[in-house]
Amino acid sequence: MMAPLDYNPHVNKPFPPFARPRLLLIGCGDVGMRLLPFLCARFRVFAVTRDPERIAALRALGAVPLLADLDQPASLARLRGLASLAVHLAPPRPEGALDARTRNLTRVLTAGTHLVYVSTSGVYGDCGGALIDETRGVAPKNARAARRVDAERVLRAWAVHSGGSAAILRVPGIYARERLPLERLRKGTPALRAEDDVYTNHIEAGDLARVIALALFRGRPGRVYHAADDTRLKMADYFDAVADAARLPRPPRLARAALREAVSPMLLSFMSESRRLDNTRMRRELGVRLRYPDVHHALAQWPLAQ
Repeated sequence: MMAPLDYNPHVNKPFPPFARPRLLLIGCGDVGMRLLPFLCARFRVFAVTRDPERIAALRALGAVPLLADLDQPASLARLRGLASLAVHLAPPRPEGALDARTRNLTRVLTAGTHLVYVSTSGVYGDCGGALIDETRGVAPKNARAARRVDAERVLRAWAVHSGGSAAILRVPGIYARERLPLERLRKGTPALRAEDDVYTNHIEAGDLARVIALALFRGRPGRVYHAADDTRLKMADYFDAVADAARLPRPPRLARAALREAVSPMLLSFMSESRRLDNTRMRRELGVRLRYPDVHHALAQWPLAQ
């Protein structure tokens, strides 16, 4: 169950309907669309998208669509001064060492904006399976995660210089009933044998939307939160659980050396980092109650078998 969100965190009073604060939603993918019903009930939401085909869907959910592209700084001028709250869901470009998109965004954010940024737990790199909290230092192992570290640093610097604030959610693997590795299982893509396997972390997409909404009200300035559930599974065990729920064959298990020849470099990179995320801070400070506290709980409620 989600805590009420229709109050002003500064004075702890309800917002009158005629004075809903304005909010920028940057990034309208799957999680952004799941988040909109929460936001539009409480804010006047300006949803930023570069896809004209998404405009009708955004409008139907109650948002004001804005066509803009974080890769085209000139298109962002219309965002200037629009809102004092923001949710930043847009990923960096898939190349380069820095996140130019976040840099472009900070140039048009209103001074004093309170922002929630959805980052990735990949910023920690490989932790050898250790249980880690948010005090763990970042050590990205690939360029994808390094760009997220850059984005976090840019937002922290922006907050200091603008008088704003940025709460950061570090998110692991997102799943949903429509976002399960069923095609991978049907193809028989192998997984690591137990002695070589890595711990993986998860959050259901709808639960993530609720965490983001709560972080808007309860996230502390500059604070990092692990937006993760309570699952403690190695990656191949996760695939086995999904396979069993869908009545599909479990994936074959290979040694790491053999797997290197059987999967893509990107997939192998996910199989090279092992960590377990402690979500205590998220639960205590944001007051999160997950609908799906772990993967097994979710799979038990979803009829997947054909």
